[in-house]
Amino acid sequence: MILKRVLGIFIGAVIVALSINSLIIPNKIADGGVTGIAIILHYLFNWPISITVFLLNIPLFIIGWKLVGRSFLLYSIFGVSALSLALDITGNIPCLTNDALLAAIFGGVISGIGMGFIFRSRGSLGGTDILAVFFSRTTSFSVGQILLGIDAVIFLIAAILFRPEMAMYAVIYMFIATKVIDLVQEGMNHLKSVIVITEQPQAIAQDIMEKLDRGVTLFKASGAYSGEDKDVIYCIISRTQLSQIKEIIHRRDQKAFLAISEVPEVVGEGFSSWKGH
Repeated sequence: MILKRVLGIFIGAVIVALSINSLIIPNKIADGGVTGIAIILHYLFNWPISITVFLLNIPLFIIGWKLVGRSFLLYSIFGVSALSLALDITGNIPCLTNDALLAAIFGGVISGIGMGFIFRSRGSLGGTDILAVFFSRTTSFSVGQILLGIDAVIFLIAAILFRPEMAMYAVIYMFIATKVIDLVQEGMNHLKSVIVITEQPQAIAQDIMEKLDRGVTLFKASGAYSGEDKDVIYCIISRTQLSQIKEIIHRRDQKAFLAISEVPEVVGEGFSSWKGH
């Protein structure tokens, strides 16, 4: 299990480093967090990004020693070390494109895949995540708000010191990377959760189990306005089964109340395994 996590973090760090060295740096696109600061310092003073990333994270690891779990911190230290090493090893990789927009788009895709591997392995690249936790405990702002504020400041500095387009492309890069991270962690096969309030719970539940081969949970509820007892069905289905379950419910009870929502991931019997989580 530990070896699998370490390998996942290392592979993710290499992928992120390839994106930065082949697309982001050659096209002078900013990045968020500590990596973004290191890139700006590289543009200003030609400091090696690999060493700068590692050095900038040292005080943050000291701050984070008591703030976050030690296991998470140790994996974060490994992640930063792996990224620094990968940035150094891939430093001479050729630029894939001189089109800044293409670089921002495909850099976001590649970096998102790499960071998705890291997060799936329950690691991180340290950096401003730790700083955000620290300030969230000493201010009224949330971790997400602080991270957004830090990245906004970094992009603003890049726009002032270099050119506004650098920050604009950085926003595209970060947006795409965030979406791809979610895709890597959650997968493309989003499921649907279905809640049905009906007067025919047993018949509908039986049809779902027999025709869709899905488990069903039944529970009691009461209407807040009417005070009447209600029978509620809950189940998880795939997208392809959505029309089938609507047909089952409509045929059994045309007055049924149906609510459907997205479920990014389901772990348990009939779905994905707990292995790797």
